[in-house]
Amino acid sequence: MQKGRKRNIFVAATYAATLLLGLILGQNYSDQQGFNTGGSLVPIGLSDNSYKIQQVVDLISSRYVDSINMDSVQNGAINHIISHLDPYSAFLLPVESRTQTEVLEGTFEGIGMEYFNLNDTLIVVGLITNGPADKGGFKIGDKILKIGERKISGNTISKEEVEKLMRGKRGSVVEMHVERDSVQLPLPLKAIRDQINVSSLDVAYMLQPTVGFIRIRRFGLKTADEFKEAIVELKKQGAKNLILDLRDNGGGYFHIAIKLASEFFADQRLVVFTEGAHEARRDFLSEANGTYAQGKLVVLVNERTASASEVVAGAVQDWDRGILIGRRTFGKATVQELFDFSDGSTINLSIARYYTPLGRSIQRKYSPNWSNMKDYPSMYHGLWSLDTTYAHAKPYQTGLGKKLYSGGGIMPDIKVPVDSNEVSLLYQELVKSSLIEQFVYSRFTRKLPAYSIENFLQGYTLPATEYNSFIRFLAQKGLRLSSAKQNDLHDLIQSDIEALLGRYYFGREAYFKVKNRYDNFIELALNQIN
Repeated sequence: MQKGRKRNIFVAATYAATLLLGLILGQNYSDQQGFNTGGSLVPIGLSDNSYKIQQVVDLISSRYVDSINMDSVQNGAINHIISHLDPYSAFLLPVESRTQTEVLEGTFEGIGMEYFNLNDTLIVVGLITNGPADKGGFKIGDKILKIGERKISGNTISKEEVEKLMRGKRGSVVEMHVERDSVQLPLPLKAIRDQINVSSLDVAYMLQPTVGFIRIRRFGLKTADEFKEAIVELKKQGAKNLILDLRDNGGGYFHIAIKLASEFFADQRLVVFTEGAHEARRDFLSEANGTYAQGKLVVLVNERTASASEVVAGAVQDWDRGILIGRRTFGKATVQELFDFSDGSTINLSIARYYTPLGRSIQRKYSPNWSNMKDYPSMYHGLWSLDTTYAHAKPYQTGLGKKLYSGGGIMPDIKVPVDSNEVSLLYQELVKSSLIEQFVYSRFTRKLPAYSIENFLQGYTLPATEYNSFIRFLAQKGLRLSSAKQNDLHDLIQSDIEALLGRYYFGREAYFKVKNRYDNFIELALNQIN
């Protein structure tokens, strides 16, 4: 998404809203003059569109048979119109717009606590180091009984309600009654709400003595700067090669993706260019002297690698700067611009298509019969109509003679087949139901381990007895696995449980370090580097 300039489009939005209203009413207003005793309407076809639409708004507001909430009607109408443009244009209500901004800018006002609802009890499973909750004395494993005067434990409460209670104006205080080690603390713990900064880098560490690893969750406002800092630090630790993980990265700010891609080139090169019906071609060049302009580079991608992530992957592939490993990417090659209303709502409007340095459009075809999907990165792109072959696509050739093609996402240089167990309905049900988290947090969180993170990463493996306990736990929850399914899903479930334990005991970084131990994408990447 291009943050760029923001325009006031009240007239255009009003047009969109009332155009739909006109369609719904199905009236030819030139034929309805007899019903308008208090004013006059210019007949259809004799006025400017914007003037006509404003007339419709005034008409409904002043003459409609019932009293209606015009804001609600207009919001619904705008959303309906926008939803018929493309899958990526979206109308966001004020709260949705604020949430999107917080996610992309990586800041929000809160206390820096991660929690999990276990049997109607909130258990603290993560704390931001030196954040308000950490400074307030909260510990991993604490059970929250009350937030302020609101009793939490034993009550059904939504995630939205909890967030509303925990988050608030910077400098304000939130009190919580807590149970620790099965004993309720005599006094409530206090946390002073503050601005919380969340990195868009999931993890950055040395995977092997000369191989650095960076995983980027999204392209937020600070991503390029965070990436540059991480590269500098990894080089100090001996990194001469890099694995960049863009799997499941649904995109973010367009200009940040360009800035990050610049770090891979020593000179100015075309990273991407854009063009649209109302936007002339615009070239975006890399900055000179990239922080990681030398050294082997492997980029990991999958079917949920989208938008800004594909800008980076496309530039790396077109210039033969590195190797792409994984699965065909999502295929989103449109750029959105933000347009604000005075009430805080926002339209993210597709204004141009983008093309890789060789001129490839990697936009995937989509069916005209779709509804607006603001959460497109989480969608599996098989839901849309796919162009399943490159047979008729125009070939492009890189400097090293590698043939590339346009259309339908970016095909990696080395393909990783889909794990049938990972995409099975049974495993997806396990993930969505949070049964693995329930098992881990109910069984392994009574006390923290005495060993270090290094010992955990090098030596801990889930015992077979614990895996069997998990199978029995599922049966108690009404989900029985056959012996064949128990064997098929063993490695996936084992890695999930071990990774959750790592995050609970040692923080977010440990989660990804554990998952990487079992990752065949990374195994292939290391083979290419070594």
